[in-house]
Amino acid sequence: MASFLYKIGRSAFRRRRLVALLWVALLALAGFGAATAPAATSSSFSIPGTEAQRAFDLLEERFPGSNADGATARVVFKAPEGRSVNDPELKAEVTEAVADLTSGSDQVASVSDPYASQAVSQDGSTAYISVTYKTNPFELTESTRSALEQTGEAAREGGMTVEIGGDALQTIPHTGAGEIVGVVIAAIVLVITFGSLVAAGLPLVTALIGVGIGISGITALASTLDLGTTTSTLAMMIGLAVGIDYALFIVSRYRVERAEGREAEEAAGRAVGTAGSAVVFAGLTVIIALVGLAVVNIPMLSKMGFAAAGTVAIAVLVALTLIPALLGFAGDRVLGRAVRKALAAEDAKDAEGAKGGAPETGGAAAGGETAKPNAGTRWARFVLRRPVVVLLAGVIGLGAVAIPAASLQVGLPDDGSQPVSTTQRKAYDLLSEGFGPGFNGPLVVVVDGDAAAAESAAETIRGIEGAAAVTPPTPNKAGDAAMITVIPEDRPSSKATEDLVHDIREQSGDDVYVTGATAMNIDFSQRMNDALLPYLGLVVGLAFLLLMVVFRSILVPLKAALGFLLSVVAALGGVVAVFQWGWLGSLFGVEQTGPIMSMMPIFMIGVVFGLAMDYEVFLVTRMREAYVHGQRPGEAIVTGFRHGARVVTAAAVIMIAVFAGFIGSSEQMIKMIGFGLAIAVVFDAFVVRMAIVPAVLALLGAKAWWLPRWLDRALPDVDVEGDRLRGSASASDGSGEGEADRELARV
Repeated sequence: MASFLYKIGRSAFRRRRLVALLWVALLALAGFGAATAPAATSSSFSIPGTEAQRAFDLLEERFPGSNADGATARVVFKAPEGRSVNDPELKAEVTEAVADLTSGSDQVASVSDPYASQAVSQDGSTAYISVTYKTNPFELTESTRSALEQTGEAAREGGMTVEIGGDALQTIPHTGAGEIVGVVIAAIVLVITFGSLVAAGLPLVTALIGVGIGISGITALASTLDLGTTTSTLAMMIGLAVGIDYALFIVSRYRVERAEGREAEEAAGRAVGTAGSAVVFAGLTVIIALVGLAVVNIPMLSKMGFAAAGTVAIAVLVALTLIPALLGFAGDRVLGRAVRKALAAEDAKDAEGAKGGAPETGGAAAGGETAKPNAGTRWARFVLRRPVVVLLAGVIGLGAVAIPAASLQVGLPDDGSQPVSTTQRKAYDLLSEGFGPGFNGPLVVVVDGDAAAAESAAETIRGIEGAAAVTPPTPNKAGDAAMITVIPEDRPSSKATEDLVHDIREQSGDDVYVTGATAMNIDFSQRMNDALLPYLGLVVGLAFLLLMVVFRSILVPLKAALGFLLSVVAALGGVVAVFQWGWLGSLFGVEQTGPIMSMMPIFMIGVVFGLAMDYEVFLVTRMREAYVHGQRPGEAIVTGFRHGARVVTAAAVIMIAVFAGFIGSSEQMIKMIGFGLAIAVVFDAFVVRMAIVPAVLALLGAKAWWLPRWLDRALPDVDVEGDRLRGSASASDGSGEGEADRELARV
């Protein structure tokens, strides 16, 4: 592989104008497709094979025109203290609001009068209007939303409290300026790392081009493939982080090769052939993790994974082709000032030597490996002296952070998890006070049978503990199905409500199905829990095989997988502490605590595993490179940290900054994902890869690189270390750079 990528790097460097033009043309084409494509809508949420989905499908079939997936709203009115919504004056204001909603938009399907539908609390303090729409929340027009938001203005002026709940006010989530801050931080880190504005700019430019193509492609295909509105946000989050990191590693390697005195084209080829090999395998682990989300069998999640995986694939291709092309344009401006001076001095010496007939060999940085150890070298030597202490400190520390994960409660957010300042949350609280906490999560029971079967089912449900109210069955026109509404006693996300759903399903017969938002959330959480172990086995198993090919070892991939599990459980512990327990919640903008999204554990496993393997591949391949070329195990660890620690640290800080930028999102799901991924990278990069990994390798010694001979013969030789480049590079140079050509590729 290294030889193949080496040729790609040199070819892209030589034909840099053509390569750059092709990528710009692809960006323009994707942008044109996004600009001319139909507007994206929300992805249809379905959970194939669950009872809630079967009930939902039965509703659409037997109750045509019911708009089962249409947006809904509840306009809640609360009378002033000491008064009742049944007072003639207040009743007139509510009735006026009903009329305004009915005539306010042609997207309205139905509006219920609270006085006719018995939607008035027993104490008369609260009433609500139910509104259903013909389209889903993201297809509502601004005029429709405006008409809804302005409902009850007269009532407010008269002293009533009016709040609006439901998903009709839901909009496409925005992340604000957070991701821009992340990019700015990334730029600062790159400038500090490289000491060159040009070198710092290359990873940013190429990452933005790759993400631009990926997001534009998703936008262009969103309507055709029914992609959700959060799909592009996830792809941007992952694509931007890995795009910067992959470019960072190749640019860094190119600078090392140039500093060692190699010609620019040769340096570009070697950088792509060696660091590029690590990029390919790191990208494959991320893609495997994202595509593996399909095993959960939830279309929305599968599409998010495929779209993000496509963006990662683009980031890999950009790093392998566009980076060497832009390096050709940049020339020595990607090098630091000190290295440029050293190269100029070396050129002057070579010129003098040529005149005197005694040219010098070796590169500027062949002697450029300074005797003074850098921070990575000092840290590696410290770990080698105290591997047991470092290992115990890392494991115990992450174990302590992981403790809250034992209290993990999963669910899907509803209006009860909204910030207390929002009208949706206020409406939720008003309904809970006036009608009971279960009123915010009504269950829809669909009976596949005649009137007698429906009445029997309703009678059974009335006798089940936890059901506060059961409405009479509402039959369809054909009389072969009926719908029953059940109000739980407890709030939608409670264990009692979940038990009620299970009891109804167990006691009401095979022709009775429970659906509604609450039941869908329960089934979704169950599906995620059931898929967790198979998904973990698939992703970790495939990645283990991939890393075994890369490292030619059994223990190193095993150590990588175990370290990942430790970091992801610790990250889940941090998520629980902040979003479920409320620790430091105000610092991260968490106004309301509640259950962790049911998709969070499996999503973090997928994404964090792929990202964690990035650092494993980049750092440990350099150690193996040194080990297979004669260094002792301890020396190989020091060599790996000397060349890789600074770059891996910069890559981790960049990824943390990018993910942390999404914590400012107005959408709770995006905020939680951004925080979870950011803290997971902190744990994995700085505790697992920088501390636990070298400590374990130091304790294992040469055993870490053991592989049975039969397995060594069976596995393909992908030459990640770039052994074959030494001879080919020497031949292509025609210079016989003895020691310089024997220098190995560094990541």
